[in-house]
Amino acid sequence: MSSIHFEINDHIGFITLNRPDKLNSFNREMALLMQDALDLCKDKKVRCVYITGEGKAFSAGQDLTEVVDPKGPGMKKILSEHYNPIILRIRRLEKPVIAAVNGVAAGAGANIALCCDVVVASEAASFLQAFSKIGLIPDSSGTYFLPRLIGWQKASSLMMLGEKVPAADAEKMGMIYKVFSSDSFAEESKKIAITLAQMPTKGLFYTKHALNSSFVNSLAEQLELEDDYQQKAAKTDDYEEGVKAFLEKRQPKFNGE
Repeated sequence: MSSIHFEINDHIGFITLNRPDKLNSFNREMALLMQDALDLCKDKKVRCVYITGEGKAFSAGQDLTEVVDPKGPGMKKILSEHYNPIILRIRRLEKPVIAAVNGVAAGAGANIALCCDVVVASEAASFLQAFSKIGLIPDSSGTYFLPRLIGWQKASSLMMLGEKVPAADAEKMGMIYKVFSSDSFAEESKKIAITLAQMPTKGLFYTKHALNSSFVNSLAEQLELEDDYQQKAAKTDDYEEGVKAFLEKRQPKFNGE
């Protein structure tokens, strides 16, 4: 059985981390297959990406048996060939990416989730910056995104103390978008994916990339970028359809172009 399950339904690319017996911890095979799945999501028929985990965990992070294996890839390859390419693919993908966190998300598993555009969680889920417990630093973009989500002091404390954050607390501190009950989680999280897949894909892409740039741009640079992206968005078929539907008082039918 493959460690990544991938399928496309209703214009949504579903990526399921599939090592449930290992709490979906990453090894080299799984990391490379996830990169392949994200590349398949570049297809125009995919208008939203939905990432979740099989079983009771989203992902426990790195499989440490691979790290200590003398014949394993080693730490440098694990970062440069496994996690960093996954993060960059998610942020560069020209469509929204949802992390549907069904259970524990620890270490790299937590940070892969937190780099996504929309993060929702089951009430049974939790988030853990586990790195300090074994003498490492947060990787997989953790030191980049977490302080921006919840503030420097909170992020620093969670990273150094390695405290587990229940989903409800993660929502309250702005780490994630929304929490659903365990019973309704799958249905409600997929509803968000369906909604996004029916929205103006190019407009969402321009929004995503404008947010990416906001981390480094000055105000003047960001205003210029907004101007550029708005001009591009105003030339899309979806903008024309959106305005027409508004004036005609009906629901728009976007095609992602």
